[in-house]
Amino acid sequence: MSHDPHQRPFHIFGTRKRQTSFGATEFLRANDRMAALLPAAMRMGRLQQDVAQALPAIAASCGVISFEAGVLVLAVPNAAVATRLKQQLNSLTAALQKRGWQVESIKLKVQVTQPPPPEYEKRVLRIPEVGVQAFEDLSKTLEPTAGNASLIAALERLAARRR
Repeated sequence: MSHDPHQRPFHIFGTRKRQTSFGATEFLRANDRMAALLPAAMRMGRLQQDVAQALPAIAASCGVISFEAGVLVLAVPNAAVATRLKQQLNSLTAALQKRGWQVESIKLKVQVTQPPPPEYEKRVLRIPEVGVQAFEDLSKTLEPTAGNASLIAALERLAARRR
């Protein structure tokens, strides 16, 4: 198979971004050895699309990892999605079989496929100087009992780190 520079790129259905899909198909077409992967990529894309049609509410967070010997392996972002999906595996299997896929079983793998949303990023606590001073004062005014020892030590560490 030779690369034709005038041949239009095409979309691998099931991929999330059309432009990324065009880049992938162009890359695969550019080399005879890589071009052999194009049918497999197209097949996986169609399977991803069929999974999305069978389970529209959950499919946006799932991805097809592999499909060999009747075993479909799906990537899920967390255990909660895996639990929800497990309840629908029979209907998903039936829907895919109706579409011509010879799915005998489905396995789920919890994989973080995307970075966490910005609201989950580690936040740095900023304490104004007056607050740091208040924590330091509190550590000095607490009664030095066995019950307060760990609290006093924590307050002192907090004040020291924020200075």
